[in-house]
Amino acid sequence: MTNPKSYIFPQRTIDDIHAKADLGRYRIRGFSTSQNVTHFDDLTFLSTGLTRFPLEGYKERCNTKTIIGSRYASTPLSLDTPIYISGMSYGALSANAKTALGRAAAMTGTASCTGDGGMLQSERDASEKLIYQVLPSRYGLNPKHMVQAQAIEIVVGQGAKPGTGGMLMGVKVLDEIAEMRDLPQGIDQRSPARHPDWLGPDDLAMKIEQLREATDWRIPIHVKLGACRVDDDVKLAAKAGADAVVVDSMVAGTGASAEVLLDHSGIPTVPAIVMAREALRDIGLYGTVSLIASGGIRSGADVAKALALGADAVAIGIASLVALNCNREIEGSDFVNEIGVPAGECSHCHTGKCPVGITTQDPKLTKRLDPKSGAERVANFLNAMTMELSLLTRSLGKGNVHSLEPEDLAALTLEASAMARVPLVGTNKVFGEL
Repeated sequence: MTNPKSYIFPQRTIDDIHAKADLGRYRIRGFSTSQNVTHFDDLTFLSTGLTRFPLEGYKERCNTKTIIGSRYASTPLSLDTPIYISGMSYGALSANAKTALGRAAAMTGTASCTGDGGMLQSERDASEKLIYQVLPSRYGLNPKHMVQAQAIEIVVGQGAKPGTGGMLMGVKVLDEIAEMRDLPQGIDQRSPARHPDWLGPDDLAMKIEQLREATDWRIPIHVKLGACRVDDDVKLAAKAGADAVVVDSMVAGTGASAEVLLDHSGIPTVPAIVMAREALRDIGLYGTVSLIASGGIRSGADVAKALALGADAVAIGIASLVALNCNREIEGSDFVNEIGVPAGECSHCHTGKCPVGITTQDPKLTKRLDPKSGAERVANFLNAMTMELSLLTRSLGKGNVHSLEPEDLAALTLEASAMARVPLVGTNKVFGEL
C-alpha cells in the first residue's frame, strides 16, 4: 500500500525546508512567481457577429500609436505601439542584452528603460526613446544622463519584491558595474527600500517638481508602484503630479528576489489594472494620467486585454528576454551542465551563469549574445505582438487599439469575473458585485 500524498507538505515544500535548513536564510532566485493566479488567459474577447462588423486587415488600418504623459510634459512620450521594454538594469543584464533591447525598441518605434544602476551609454546610443529610472539606491544617478531621456520613472516599488529594494548578487558586481554603483567588487548589492530624500506623497510631489525643473518640463514623469494597495497608492501618485502611473503586479519578473516575496506578496495584473482604473476615475483623472500595466505580459492578446481593462500601455520584461533566447539552447550552451536545469526550466538569473549571455557579466558567456541578432529577434517579437493586438482589435470592429473596453471581454472563471469586473461567459452576471 502506498502512502497518501500530503497537500500541506508536498515534495516542493519539503525541498524548500531542506534548502533553508542548509542555507540558514531565505531563498533567492530570479524570473517570476510560481503561484498559479488569475491571469489574462482567464478572459476572452467577444468578437463580431451580426451586432457589429469586423474591419478588413488588408485595407483597413488599425491605429496603435500611443501617447504617454501628456498631463504636464511639453513633449509627451510618443510610441508606435503601446508596448515598451521595462526597466532592467545593466548589472542584472549584460551590456549586450541592454544594447540589444535598446536597439529593438528603436527598430519598432517604442522605448526601453534603464533600470537600477544608471544609464549604459551603448543602450542610450541604440535607443531613440529611453526612460530613465530614479530608484531609492541612486546608483549611477547622473543629471546629465537624465536630461537626455524621453521620460523619467520614479520607482516606489517593484511587483516582484514590493516593499523592499533591488538586489544584485556579488557575482555580477564587477568592474564597470561596481564603479557605476560605487560598490566594492564581488559584494552583494541590496538597495534601500525607500528613497533617501522623501518619504510620503507630499514629499513625492516636491520630488516630481524638482525633476520637472531639471528637465525644463519637457518630458513626462512616471511613478512605478508594486501592485499591493493599488487604490490608495494610485490616487496618491496621481495627486502628487505624476503624468503616468505604472502598476507592476505580483507576476512581474526580476533578476533576483527573495522567493517569499515572489510568491507571497502583491496582487495579479488583472485586478491591479481594474483597481488603478477605478482609482483614477474616482478622482477625475482617468484619461488624464496615463496608466501603464506591467507584469506577465506575454503576447498581443495579453496587451489587448490589458488595454480593454483600462491600461494605456504595457511594459514587458521577461518576455523580451525570452525573445533574446532566454531558456533556449543555442550554439555553445549546455543548460544542464552549466546551470543545473534543462532549458525551459531555468529561473537562476541571480547566479550570473546565464548560458545564453543575458543575465550575466561573465565575458565568455556574454559573447554568446550578439546584440545585433538579439535586437532583430526582440523587434520581431514586438512586431508580432503588435500585429496580434491589431488583429484582435479589428475582429471587434474597431480601428484603434485604445478603443478597446471592458464591454469587449467576458470571463472564463468566477475569479476572473470578480477581478476583471466583467460578466462570466454564458451569464450577464459580474460575480463579486453586490
